[in-house]
Amino acid sequence: MKFYTYPSCTSCRRTKAWLKDQEVPFSERHIFRETPTYEELLQILSLTTEGIDEILATRGKTYKSLNVDVEDLSVSEFISLVMNEPKLLRRPILTDGKKLVVGYNEDGLKSITKVKQMAPLTKIS
Repeated sequence: MKFYTYPSCTSCRRTKAWLKDQEVPFSERHIFRETPTYEELLQILSLTTEGIDEILATRGKTYKSLNVDVEDLSVSEFISLVMNEPKLLRRPILTDGKKLVVGYNEDGLKSITKVKQMAPLTKIS
């Protein structure tokens, strides 16, 4: 399980805590210090259901300051842009190579890690 993260990100900390609580093994990568490679970004994009929109941090300053319409970029151009500006990626990104979870999403985390949801306890009288 690859976990692309940024330590001061609240969603990243919540996701990391959830993974540890569930004892899910993962390798952690600081998304800005160890920017995903071209191949990794291509793999991440291939796992999205919404394409670029799923992994693009459109509310951030970096995105808002772009003088480029990302919709007009080829996949290769988009990946190059993200490699130069990793702050354009939503965080965290978790992948097992077959599935992808972006942001803190407990249902998505359960799905990708195969963690079973415990049935609610019933009160015994």
